[in-house]
Amino acid sequence: MSERVVLHYFNGRGKMESIRWLLTVAEVEFDEMYLTNREQYEKLLSDGALLFQQVPMVEIDGMKLVQTKAILKYIADKYNLHGKDLKDRVMIDMYSEGLMDLMEMIMILPFSPDATAKLENIQSKAKERYLPVYEKALSGPIYLVGGKLSCADVQLLECTLMLEEKFPGILADFPNVKSFQGRMTQIPAIKRFLQPGSKRKPQPDETYVKTIKEVFKLNF
Repeated sequence: MSERVVLHYFNGRGKMESIRWLLTVAEVEFDEMYLTNREQYEKLLSDGALLFQQVPMVEIDGMKLVQTKAILKYIADKYNLHGKDLKDRVMIDMYSEGLMDLMEMIMILPFSPDATAKLENIQSKAKERYLPVYEKALSGPIYLVGGKLSCADVQLLECTLMLEEKFPGILADFPNVKSFQGRMTQIPAIKRFLQPGSKRKPQPDETYVKTIKEVFKLNF
């Protein structure tokens, strides 16, 4: 029996949340080691566990993986969530990276001094640049690529839920995306993940922001 996957990150969403989502959909059990102080981070550095001195870091299959995109691709490949061939995979990667771009705008909001202006920019870009792409892609198929569930679908669900937290009703003009969201939330593993008490993290709060600033010695 293989060892359980271990996630090293903060007790919050950030870049690890997409990894939690994907492991959940793949039905992979995982443990979490939360960074709560500078000393823990320095210990990971001194142990050579952080290739680029950054988290997320995921222990899986005897490896210590860093860099979010690389981790997500490894999990997607391992659990058959990355398309059937190269053409499928490049489409999945394009959809995924677009979603990561959008979600990262939301992730940095708690650290931004002018969050209101940034919210307006995010809403505008979501409605004009990103959501139309996924609305078109879902005009017939039930999944984004190849008629099969992929990591891009998981990220699209995560992203739409994040958007609705900030902008209720944002999907009103995107019925295909809204229908897709409804279908995805009926997948048993996802339904469980959306219930209280799961390993899904809540929206960032002051404690989460304060911890990150202290661990990384950020002054802004």
